[in-house]
Amino acid sequence: MILEKEFTFDSAHFLPFAPEGHKCRRLHGHTYRVTVGIQGELDAEKGWLRDFGEIKEIVKPILDELDHRLLNAIPGLENPTAEILAKYIFDKLRARLPELTYVTVEETPTSRAIYGRDNS
Repeated sequence: MILEKEFTFDSAHFLPFAPEGHKCRRLHGHTYRVTVGIQGELDAEKGWLRDFGEIKEIVKPILDELDHRLLNAIPGLENPTAEILAKYIFDKLRARLPELTYVTVEETPTSRAIYGRDNS
């Protein structure tokens, strides 16, 4: 069974290593959409893999650290590409969410990065 829970947060960033003149090198913001995917066996008694509310409690403190911030100012996110942000969130969640399989970070409805267990 695969279970997904979506979250959003708003932050500003710039990509310091983007080429000169590239629009992402300038300060700008996104409403990021984060999808947390977990995988495992259903609990036969409860009929679920994990309570959605429990996933929210685990993810919320991490996203609160990112929400309405300049991502570049957060240690580990000095170059906050979608790829680096997906890995950052995955690594922060891993210890408290052992069923974690992947994290997807969407900067726009058409642009996303996915980081998962096979990458780590």
